[in-house]
Amino acid sequence: MPPSVFPTGTTIYYPEKCWNGYTLFPSELHRNPSRGAMLIDMNGNEVNRWKGLDGFPNKMLPNGHILGSTGIRHMKYGYQDMLDLVEEDWDGNTVWGFDKYELVKDPRRKPRWMARQHHDYQREGNPVGYYVPGLETKTNGKTLILCHKNLVKAEISPKLLVDDAIIEVDKNGKITWEWVCSEHFEEMGFSPRAKKSLKRNPDMQPMSGNVGDWFHMNSISWLGPNRFYDSGDERFHPENIIMDGRQVNIIAIIDRKTGKIVWKLGPYFTESKALRKMGQVIGQHHAHMIPRGLPGKGNILVFDNGGAAGYGAPNPTSPDGLSNAKRDFSRVLEFGDLGRFVGGQDLSDYGVDA
Repeated sequence: MPPSVFPTGTTIYYPEKCWNGYTLFPSELHRNPSRGAMLIDMNGNEVNRWKGLDGFPNKMLPNGHILGSTGIRHMKYGYQDMLDLVEEDWDGNTVWGFDKYELVKDPRRKPRWMARQHHDYQREGNPVGYYVPGLETKTNGKTLILCHKNLVKAEISPKLLVDDAIIEVDKNGKITWEWVCSEHFEEMGFSPRAKKSLKRNPDMQPMSGNVGDWFHMNSISWLGPNRFYDSGDERFHPENIIMDGRQVNIIAIIDRKTGKIVWKLGPYFTESKALRKMGQVIGQHHAHMIPRGLPGKGNILVFDNGGAAGYGAPNPTSPDGLSNAKRDFSRVLEFGDLGRFVGGQDLSDYGVDA
C-alpha cells in the first residue's frame, strides 16, 4: 500500500524550545475505549497504556495512578454521560471508584448505577488538576465531580433538561455535598429575551434523549489559597468553587457553604468599562484561578473558545435566539482585578436588550 499522506507520530521536535514532559490523553475517546488512556513522551513513544480506560478527561495523580472511566452511556439515551469515575494504579488495577449518583433505567437495558460524570472533576489537595508546586493531590482525598441530572424546571423551559450538578464524594464514595445548577437560575442574570429564547429551545439534543443541554458546564475547580481571601473578601474562600457554562457564556464562583453564586462574569459583557474593553466571552472552557506557586497566581485564566453560544434576541444567524452570540476566533484571557468585573447590575442601565 502507498504511504499515507497524513504523517503520524512526532514529526517536529525541538527540545530546546519545548516544555519537555509527558502527555496523557484518551487514545480513542468514546468510540473505542478498549484502546485506553495513553501516556507518551515527547518523541511519541508509548510510556504506558491503561487498556479499557476511557476519559472525559483522564488525569494523573503524583503516585502514577490515573483517573478516568470504564465507559460511556449509550448516546441514544444519555448526553455525554460517563458510567463511572475510577482510579487505576500504574498496572491498571482499580483502587477506587464511584458510580452511585443515579440508578439509570434505559430502554432494553438492565438498570445500573452511573456517575453520569462529564467534562471535569478534581481531587482534593490540588484545586485545578494540573501540576502545581507545593499542592500535591491526595491519593485518598475527597473528589469534586461534575455530573448530569435530568429534570424539568418550568422557570427555564417546559422541556426536559439535562442539568449540571456538582457533587463532592469522600474516599469511600459517599456523596457529602451537591449543587444543582438549575436551582440557581435566577442568580444567572439572564435578560427577558434570553429567558424567552431558553423556553423555546434550551439547546435540545435530539440524538441524545431529546434533552436540553441548557447550561453545558465544562469545568469546575476549587479556588484554593488566594490573595483576595487573604485580604478579607469571603467570596474567594479557598473552598469555594469556580465553574463555567459554555452555552450560557457565564463564569461564576459558588459559595461552598450557602450554595449561592457570589461572583459572576457574563452572560453579558457590557456592565462596566472594563467588561466592554474585554468584550463578549463566548463558549469558554477551563476558567480557573491560577494557583500559588505559578506565574499569575490569583488571576483568572480562561480559554475563550469563540464559535456560537448564548441566548437572546433572534438575529439573521439565530432565528430562535439560541447561540445568538458568535465569533470566528479563539483567545486566552487572563485577568486579575476581579473587583471590576462583579456582575448583577440591571442591564437596562447600559441599554442592553440581548
